Amino acid sequence: MVEPVQVLMPAALLAGGLAAGGLAISVLAAPLFTTLPTGMYVPVHKGLVTRFDPFMPLSLLSCLLCDLALTATGPGTAVRLLAALGALLLAAAMTVSLTKNVPINRWLSTLDPAHLPADFDRLDPRERWIRWNRVRGALAVAALLANVGAAAVLI
Repeated sequence: MVEPVQVLMPAALLAGGLAAGGLAISVLAAPLFTTLPTGMYVPVHKGLVTRFDPFMPLSLLSCLLCDLALTATGPGTAVRLLAALGALLLAAAMTVSLTKNVPINRWLSTLDPAHLPADFDRLDPRERWIRWNRVRGALAVAALLANVGAAAVLI
């Protein structure tokens, strides 16, 4: 009989690795946003966000659900605690995404790059978006490390 941990741990590692990797790519690429002229930044940001949007929430949520299940069913205290830590870190990453990055993404999606608001230089969200993107990226990587630690305990 297959134990739940035999399904949940690989799934958590896969989903967490995809989420951490996707956010790491965006963390590394995001500083390029600051080098773009304002008129180019908006369409580039829009284009990149649409590539990550369906993928990132699914990866983060899948890993979170696996971690919650491992917290409840994992063999041993260490695995359960590490899975709980992973779940907490993922919940924090998702909170940052939903409260900080997604509102900026939504606002940018309403803009016409050819007709930006007159005060766009004052409203320019690049630095804020990059800062919060680093936070959620670090949280996702930390969650992956917690899951790797839980897997190591099982070996």
